[in-house]
Amino acid sequence: MTTALEWTRLRDEVCEQLRDRIIAGQFQPGYRLVERDLAEQFGVSRIPVREAIQTLITEGFVEVLSPRKIVVKRVSRRDVEELFGVREALETYAAREATLRADKAELRTLKNLVEKARRATLSGHPDRISRANAEFHRHIIDMAGNRLLAELLRPLEGRLRWLFQQIEDPGQLWCEHRALYEAIASGDADIAADHALRHVRENRAIALHVLFGNDRVP
Repeated sequence: MTTALEWTRLRDEVCEQLRDRIIAGQFQPGYRLVERDLAEQFGVSRIPVREAIQTLITEGFVEVLSPRKIVVKRVSRRDVEELFGVREALETYAAREATLRADKAELRTLKNLVEKARRATLSGHPDRISRANAEFHRHIIDMAGNRLLAELLRPLEGRLRWLFQQIEDPGQLWCEHRALYEAIASGDADIAADHALRHVRENRAIALHVLFGNDRVP
């Protein structure tokens, strides 16, 4: 008999695999997700697949077109604008709080994550790059020490990884993260918040340019 903990583990594993395939572009926008087929692919029952799909609907990766048609969502300009609007507010606050609360161990971990992102960038592997940079952002959220903030941003992590894979110049992204680390390590919360704000706005411009062909704006 499968326990509740085992069901949760199965759901999370299926969800991660589905999310990874969407982020990597294996499941393109419009791709139809059929519970029966996915259950066969992953070697599980349809229940964890159904629950995983519900999670991805909440995260904005999947949408329901009809009771019998669930597909990978096509990202609109409004989706991107809204995501960056939320990031601009919450990540600026997170950088400020992380700077005020940071201890030596947390700063050392953040520095190590910057180095991890550098190695990933040199590898040229999109998935490694996106995961490493998302991990850097996640640690800043953890450093802020605000559980509600973490809960608000957690559903956005997958979309953040997806956006990192759209960046044309991952080296520039790494330089921005290194500068953000240095700002947090300086202990000046105003400087850190300013770096975080400029970082989000720059990435917003890049994402709009890559996804919709807009001219980049400073």
